[in-house]
Amino acid sequence: MTASLPDGIQEVFDRFITTEYTTIDRNGQPITWPVTPYYWPGSSTIDVTTGLGYPKKAADAAANPRVALLFSDPTGSGLASPPTVLVQGTAAVDDRDLDANRERYARESAEKLPGAQSMQPPKSIQRMMSWYYTRIYVRVRPERVYAWRPGSEEPELFDAHMEEVRSGHSEEPHADRAGSAERPPVWDARIEELGERYDSAVLSLVAPDGFPFSARVPVTVDRASRRIRVDATPPGVPIAPGRACLTAHDHAPDFTWQRNFQVRGDLARDDRGWAIVPSRVVGGFELPPGSGLQKARANLPKIVRFRRIAKREAAKRS
Repeated sequence: MTASLPDGIQEVFDRFITTEYTTIDRNGQPITWPVTPYYWPGSSTIDVTTGLGYPKKAADAAANPRVALLFSDPTGSGLASPPTVLVQGTAAVDDRDLDANRERYARESAEKLPGAQSMQPPKSIQRMMSWYYTRIYVRVRPERVYAWRPGSEEPELFDAHMEEVRSGHSEEPHADRAGSAERPPVWDARIEELGERYDSAVLSLVAPDGFPFSARVPVTVDRASRRIRVDATPPGVPIAPGRACLTAHDHAPDFTWQRNFQVRGDLARDDRGWAIVPSRVVGGFELPPGSGLQKARANLPKIVRFRRIAKREAAKRS
C-alpha cells in the first residue's frame, strides 16, 4: 500500500527517529511504546523491532495482529512541519532467524541512528548482551493511514480498501472491546511529569473496528481527583469510555539519550471532560541524559530481568 501514498507521508515513515507503536494485550488493554521505525519508500511494510529480553511488543502482536503506528514526534527527523500520521495495520512477527535479525539490526540501526553509535559497547561486550542485540522484528502492513496536516481541520484518509476511501469512512465490522477495568486510581511520581516536563502525550484506545487508535493530546494533571486531564483531541479520534494508555517520551535529536513511560487506566468522562483514571504506571527501557554509569545504574534491575527472559526465550526457540 505505501507506494501509492504521497511522498510527504512516505518521508515521515523514513525520516522519523521514533514512532509510537501500539498493541492490544489479551485483556483488551492498548499498550504504546516509542520504537524506531525502519522503512524504505515504496516498501509493503513498516518494520519495528524489540529485544529478545523484552519480547512483549512482539508477543502481543502475534496474539492480536491489529496494531498501530503513530508518527507524532519529528525530533531529529530534519523535517519542517511534517504531518502527524497514524497507521493502522496488520502485524507479522519475524523471529525465524535470530542471527540474521541481529545482523540486520546492527546494520540498520547504524544507518538510521549514526549519532548514537558512539554509545555502543565494544563487540565483545555486545556478545554478552544478547537480551538487547538479539532482535525480534515486527513487520506492519498498513491497512489504513490518517494524516493530520498542520492547520487542517480533518485528517486525510488513505485505505487499502479503496471503496472505503471513496465513502470517506471505515466499513470494517465493529469488534467487541474490553470495557473499563474500573480499578482504584493509583498515583506515581512520574505522573507529575505530565503537564510539566511533557505538555503532551500519546493517548491510545481501541477503536470500534478493533484496531488501536492513537493521537497526541495536550494533558494536565488533576491531583485532587487523581486524574490526568485530556485537554483536547484531534478531529477524527473515536474517543469513548474504556481502557486506554497514555505514553510520554522524549529523546535527543541524535538519539544519544531517550526517556519514556506510560500510564495505563480507564478513559472516562466527567463534568470537566475526558480524563485518564490511572491504574498502573510502567517505565520503559530508558537511557536518560547523564553519564554512562548513571544510565547503567538506572537500568540494572531491568537488565537482570531482561537477561533472564532472554535465556527463556532462546531456549523456547532452540
